[in-house]
Amino acid sequence: MYIYNVTINIDDSVHQEWLQWMKQTHIPEVLATGKFFNAKMCKVLVEEDMGGTTYSVQYSTADKQTLDQYYAEDAARLRQEITSLFAGKFVAFRTELQVISEH
Repeated sequence: MYIYNVTINIDDSVHQEWLQWMKQTHIPEVLATGKFFNAKMCKVLVEEDMGGTTYSVQYSTADKQTLDQYYAEDAARLRQEITSLFAGKFVAFRTELQVISEH
């Protein structure tokens, strides 16, 4: 199993609007691609010097091939949506995690 992790720091001025959009629109759209079987949204509890609020959104997928397919077919379109709605109000970075074991 792989986890596609997106860590986002969102500016306080759009925090509530962004949070609602993520829960009601963006995460459901990512899941609707059929490439992920669940998503988990977590608030990062460490305060950043830059301010804002930081979240980690973790999308689970079966394998690296499915994740690569997401990048090729869906990622650009879905990333453009957040950029057009919240330009200059967020910083994001993405990581891939391979699950080694679960206990």
